[in-house]
Amino acid sequence: MTFRLSRAAPPRVARPLLVAAAVAVLAGLALLWGARIAANRFVYVSELGADGEPTAWAFRWALLLVAVAALIVAADATHLRSRMRILALTTPSVSLLIAGVAFVFASQVTCTTGCPLPVGASFTWQDFTHTVIAVIGFAAACVAMLQVAAAHDHPRLARLSLVSAVVVAVVAGAGGILSLARFMQHVGGLLEFAATTVALLWLAILAVALLVTVPANGQVG
Repeated sequence: MTFRLSRAAPPRVARPLLVAAAVAVLAGLALLWGARIAANRFVYVSELGADGEPTAWAFRWALLLVAVAALIVAADATHLRSRMRILALTTPSVSLLIAGVAFVFASQVTCTTGCPLPVGASFTWQDFTHTVIAVIGFAAACVAMLQVAAAHDHPRLARLSLVSAVVVAVVAGAGGILSLARFMQHVGGLLEFAATTVALLWLAILAVALLVTVPANGQVG
C-alpha cells in the first residue's frame, strides 16, 4: 500500500495524532461495550445515552472520542480519492468530517427515556433531532467506507473497507428494520451493536493504515 499524494499534516504532527485517533476509537468502543454490559439488558446503542440512564456518561464520552478520532483521520485522509464517479463527488475526508461533527452533536443531544421512535404519540423534537443526527453520522461513515473501498492505489485497505461496508450495511439495516417494526428488538439491538463495532474497528484500522505510511524522515513517498 503506497500513498502517493501529499499529506495534510507534516509527519511529526500526523504520527502522534493518528496514534491518538486509533486509541480514541478503541477507548470509545470499550466504553460502549462496557455500558452495554452494565445495562444488563437488550438495548440499542442510543438507549445507553437516554435521559436518566446510568450509562449516559459513558455514551457521551464514547461518541465524543469517536468524533475526535473521525475528525483527526479526516484531516489526514485528504489525499484519498475514490475511482467510482458517484463516490468521487466528495472524498472520504469530507464524509468522515460530516460523521465526526454529527457524532459530536449526537453525544450532546441524546434521546429521551426509553429512546422511543420519534413518530406518532411518542414524537419529541429531542428524539427526532438525535435520531436524524445519529443516522446522518452513521450514513456518512458508511459512505466513507465505500469511498475508501474504491480508493486509488490502496488494494488491501480497499478490500477491507468493502467487506466492512457490506457487513455494516446488512447488519445495521436488519437491526434498523427490526427497530422500525418493533419486532424482536433484542435481536435488533445486538445487530446494531455488531454493526457499530465493525464500523469503529474499521476507523481504528484506517487510522493505523494512515499511520504506517507516514515516513519517519519527513519525506512523503
